[in-house]
Amino acid sequence: KVLETGTDSIILLKYTSDKITDLEGKPVYPGFIDPHCHFLNYGIGQSYSQLYDTKSFEEVIEILKKHNTSKTSGWIIGRGWDQNDWAIKNFPDCKKLDELFPDIPVCLLRIDGHAALANSKALELAGISAQTKINGGIVKVEGEKCTGLLIDNAMQPLLNILPIKQKAFQQNSLVLAQQNCFAVGLTSVHDTGLDPWQINLINNLQIDQQLKMRMNVMISWSDSNYNYFYDRGKIKTDYLNVRSFKCYADGALGSRGAALLEEYTDDPGNKGLLFFSYDSLQGIAKKIYGMNFQMCTHAIGDAANRQVLDVYASVLIKKNNFRWRIEHCQIVHPLDLVKFWTYTIIPSVQATHATSDMYWADERLGEERIKSAYAYKELMRRNFMIANGSDFPVENINPLYGFYAAVARKDLKGFPADGFQMENALTKQQALKAMTIWAAYAAFEENEKGSLEKNKFADFVVLDEDIMTMKSDKIPEVKVEMTVIDGEIVYKKN
Repeated sequence: KVLETGTDSIILLKYTSDKITDLEGKPVYPGFIDPHCHFLNYGIGQSYSQLYDTKSFEEVIEILKKHNTSKTSGWIIGRGWDQNDWAIKNFPDCKKLDELFPDIPVCLLRIDGHAALANSKALELAGISAQTKINGGIVKVEGEKCTGLLIDNAMQPLLNILPIKQKAFQQNSLVLAQQNCFAVGLTSVHDTGLDPWQINLINNLQIDQQLKMRMNVMISWSDSNYNYFYDRGKIKTDYLNVRSFKCYADGALGSRGAALLEEYTDDPGNKGLLFFSYDSLQGIAKKIYGMNFQMCTHAIGDAANRQVLDVYASVLIKKNNFRWRIEHCQIVHPLDLVKFWTYTIIPSVQATHATSDMYWADERLGEERIKSAYAYKELMRRNFMIANGSDFPVENINPLYGFYAAVARKDLKGFPADGFQMENALTKQQALKAMTIWAAYAAFEENEKGSLEKNKFADFVVLDEDIMTMKSDKIPEVKVEMTVIDGEIVYKKN
């Protein structure tokens, strides 16, 4: 842990050591925390075909032809496609996949993880047909045949049979994810939705010191997972914190599954999907409240955010210290903003979503509704705090990209020149707190991490330039020199 902080002269006068590291004036920050990511799934995804930044479905096909099925037990699995980045922005279908891979099951996860394209072989193995109906999801059908597109909960039968659940595979995935995260200065992550067996795997790897990443893990909501932790209670070690449940209220904006109060501007008649009725979600909230656990709910559309805020309000009643969170908070009706303050609800956002979605979000929402989207400053002002993560692998794992997006509201190419909806930009100080002390607070860990103070964990990152004093446009170029956890160097440049 940190013994003391102070100037060189004061520290060297009070303490002696055989090993002194001179950082030569380089800036030191508390270890960065990602308060919303999919750490395990990111590691698993390293074995997938990488479909990020593809510019057409034809490019996707060319990548799939090179896929090594031995890494994924005879399947072709890919992730990262986004039809909004293609010249033809319609959702693809499975015809070409069926033609090229008639006997190999194919599963292609959209960038946001809220839609998947499967070929007929994979649909057959998953038991999905044109007649399949799944609550909270859509099996896309045309001419009485499946197109292969599955949205939100309709993906579940397919996900359940993917060959990625072997213990050894997931163990290797965790260790791989850790190394990549250390290289960008992350010392803690909040993994948003795992099952008990995966949490136990993480705990064992940490005990064996194979996994040094500190993790706050949200439990995927299900009746069986609720019963498991109802009997066992919370888990708290120096490296693992388990005290919250992850729920989903709606889908994603990119696949038009986010639940809106009014129909999509570019899809008349469609308001997206609410995954639960008000009563059902309230029932879940009461169970979580009764356990004294934290509730963290994915809500993207303004209808979903309103439903979650109202459910939280009905259970929490007044200001409190339960620290219930809404994950994403992408579109919040202005009349609902006050509820974050009234019921002490934490907005957990991802600033890079704003700079990834800004090219097409106004097409989905229209010129008026877009003003209430990605409103991070407005959200921060309600409780004078906000948590800013990445949602990786949806976005890049580098927390400095999220810092830059929050402050400059630009993509990595510097677009738009004047920033996207700059009235909702955070200051540098706010953006730094959102990935350090406020992120720690969002997991009840502000007394042990998130700042460099006496008796807190000796977790810190050394950068090659000072992000607080440099020009904002240069922030994406900053490199991590060193990452330290518990006083041990876990990453060093070169």
